[in-house]
Amino acid sequence: MTFIPAELIKKKRRGEEHTNEELDFLVNQFTAGKIPDYQMAAWLMAVCFQGMGDVETATFTRFMRDSGKVLDFSHLGRPVVDKHSTGGVGDKTSLIVAPLASACGVPVAMIAGRGLGHTGGTLDKLESIPGFSVQVTLDEFQTRVAEYGLALVGQTDDICPADKKLYALRDVTGTVESLPLICGSIMSKKLAEGLSGLVLDVKFGSGAFMKTLDQARELATLLKSIGEHNGVKVVALLTNMNQPLGRAIGNALEVEECLSIMRGEREEYFADTRELSLELASWMVVLGGICPTIGDARQLAEDKLESGEALNAFEALCARQGAPKTEPLAKASIVEDVCACDNGFISTMNTEAIGVSSLLLGAGRFSSSDVIDMGTGIECMRKVGDQVAKGDTLFVLHANSSKRIEEVRSKLIAAVSLSSDLPKPEKLIAEILS
Repeated sequence: MTFIPAELIKKKRRGEEHTNEELDFLVNQFTAGKIPDYQMAAWLMAVCFQGMGDVETATFTRFMRDSGKVLDFSHLGRPVVDKHSTGGVGDKTSLIVAPLASACGVPVAMIAGRGLGHTGGTLDKLESIPGFSVQVTLDEFQTRVAEYGLALVGQTDDICPADKKLYALRDVTGTVESLPLICGSIMSKKLAEGLSGLVLDVKFGSGAFMKTLDQARELATLLKSIGEHNGVKVVALLTNMNQPLGRAIGNALEVEECLSIMRGEREEYFADTRELSLELASWMVVLGGICPTIGDARQLAEDKLESGEALNAFEALCARQGAPKTEPLAKASIVEDVCACDNGFISTMNTEAIGVSSLLLGAGRFSSSDVIDMGTGIECMRKVGDQVAKGDTLFVLHANSSKRIEEVRSKLIAAVSLSSDLPKPEKLIAEILS
């Protein structure tokens, strides 16, 4: 069926919902280059102002999914599950969650991403392991999920080409901050994985893209709705990003923290990383049909983590993807402390500023052409609520150049607020939408 793009733009400008046929036309004709950028940009702006209904958004997402290859795991006869995070600072849980859920018997198919803004990316962290390759074809990916129960790959051109084109246009037309468009972009790629279940880690706070719990809940609710309208069971955890997760921020540093946890080590400084990883993996176990209750799933996940089976699954994944050994990891040549300038309790942290500081040291990208320095980053030595004295170490910098160390030092000192009163503790997991 053929429509006039200008009429569809006007329809959305009036706040009306599109039919399935209209959405199919918009997505497919734009992907094929038959709707020009200037008309699609106008439609995107209309969506920004008028929004989309839940069913409309789910349908739009499905057509984006269907613009490319959609994986099919139905021949396995059991649910395939993935986990997705909306991004944070020190957010390294995928490296633990994927092998842990797999060790529990859940087939895990994970198409991961790179760093975005001040947040790190799973692919970048894995590539800090010598030899690890994320360049796996989709056919190899499907075979490995079926044969080994775990595979991880970066997004390919075959997956959701409509989203790739739309995102590039949104990026330059001021239409990124639209909830239906954000959710459609996230979920189209997840739906293309051929999943039966998806666990979402929707972060809120100073280090997240959603700054408040209400914003995170709204995002999670729509993501869940899109999944379930398209036949995928979704559980969303709303988690606190008002301070970095764990201690390590930066690629090789974060891998080392994850390896420590999978080796069975228990340290207070990464207790939050361990706890969140266990909870995310437990919900994957429930969605995978391995355990009927979250309590049973949590016990199984604890057992597999403590026994070393999760570590074995991670090391086997690395070996299949070109890294027979997970060490030696890159180390920075310069290691310096950042110390407190006063006494008091840590009341707040500007987590986004801490994330940006790690980028300044080389742990991330400011442009797509930047090369990451894998050994660089920051160790966050204190948590919100800790009492510190003047001269106590707050952060440890890992760098290979002294060029920006003083800039980073000033930024980090400014990112930590001290108070004479002990702040009220905040929950790591604020809510679960199951």
